[in-house]
Amino acid sequence: MHPALSVIFFTVVSGAGFGLVILTAGLGVLGGVPGLGATGILTALLVGVVLATAGLMASTLHLANPRNAWRAFFRFRTSWLSREAVFSVLFYPCVALYMFGLWRTDGAHGIGMSLVGLLVLLLALATVFATGMIYASLRTIPQWNSPLVPTNYLLLSLASGAVLLTGLTVAFGEPPAVAATLALVLLVTAAMAKAVYYFWIGKPQGPTINTAVGPTRARIKILESGQSSDSFLNREFSYEAAAERILRLRLVVYLCAFLLPFVLLVLLLGTDGAALSLALALVAPVLLMVGLLAERWLFFAEARHVVNLFYGRQQC
Repeated sequence: MHPALSVIFFTVVSGAGFGLVILTAGLGVLGGVPGLGATGILTALLVGVVLATAGLMASTLHLANPRNAWRAFFRFRTSWLSREAVFSVLFYPCVALYMFGLWRTDGAHGIGMSLVGLLVLLLALATVFATGMIYASLRTIPQWNSPLVPTNYLLLSLASGAVLLTGLTVAFGEPPAVAATLALVLLVTAAMAKAVYYFWIGKPQGPTINTAVGPTRARIKILESGQSSDSFLNREFSYEAAAERILRLRLVVYLCAFLLPFVLLVLLLGTDGAALSLALALVAPVLLMVGLLAERWLFFAEARHVVNLFYGRQQC
């Protein structure tokens, strides 16, 4: 599949924003974000909302006709794209109410505030899950048609949100032990899930020309493939990336998205210097974002649509 930069930016940035909101609201419901007062919690929620909004706005750049974007809201029963749109719109008034309540109560969580916070958490989770399911529901792309896809989307969203929360905690001059420990656990879990996904897509799978046509005893060969001119199908569904490039980018993913942020957070937990702590806390999310952009580029570049069978490819 052709990697669209607007969709890559959308899924990475909005995922990080929703992940930050999920963790902030979740910790708030459980008793408060350790080390952050009301101002810090409100700032974390605001940063998360800004990132989520920037990503959602970028997603419209991929539409051929953005004026028809409103139609996405009317297929909730059958479309994961529609569910993502509905959940994301419902998220905004709820998070606004939650932030207003935190401001009025100076960060205190009564029963009412906890219920609103739980609703914000669930809507943010549902939005990220729906984003992953948009791709996982496509049977025409074997590399996406798996529960591993929404699982990776959720784990990467939470891991990036935890790293951002750690940076904000340090920026407010508070001990980052809880946030950093949570980020370390989520980074390891997300790295393991991504490894499973890479192993899974590396196995031979998907339809072949034989399964598409029917005969099983002889290997079918297309004598004349589909049109080879610059068509929409060729541009969007026949993208090819060199094996060496894919290998290098996978290395970038594991170095920048997982290993280096993990090392920086471990160093952060072991240092007492304010300046060094702030530097470590700010560099970690930057590296993480670079790694996630590479991860999401690979997610699209390594996908193979079954339409390629009609252009001479033997297996998708």
